[in-house]
Amino acid sequence: MAMNLGSGDGDPEVMMDINTTPLIDVMLVLIIMLIITIPVQLHAVNLNLPQGKPPPPDKPPVVVTIDINADGTVLWDSVAVADRAALDLKLRQVALAADPPEVHLRPDGQAAYGAVARVLASAQRLGVTQLGVVGNERFAP
Repeated sequence: MAMNLGSGDGDPEVMMDINTTPLIDVMLVLIIMLIITIPVQLHAVNLNLPQGKPPPPDKPPVVVTIDINADGTVLWDSVAVADRAALDLKLRQVALAADPPEVHLRPDGQAAYGAVARVLASAQRLGVTQLGVVGNERFAP
């Protein structure tokens, strides 16, 4: 900030700048009042959770296992699937079932990514909703 000492001829110069000090003071008071009036926030979420244990399922779920070997062979419950059309037919039957089984996909660690991606894409395209990749703990470092 610079200080205006005036001119030497004795005439006061007109000050063209607005004095912002009162404006800043008012704003600080408003901010402090806002902070004081805001209610205290609790960092917890109250949930009404059910009590006790859930009832056991009526029957264990049916599980279909799809294995993908290192050479790209697809096995449906340990039986080799001839081609992609046969796999699509089996996946369509699973998707259209009234009580669809769980599909567990177990790729080999050396299997090509493309082979696994084709099976996942077919399952998604045909509407399989209960699909899980199992056995990943084998590949953890």
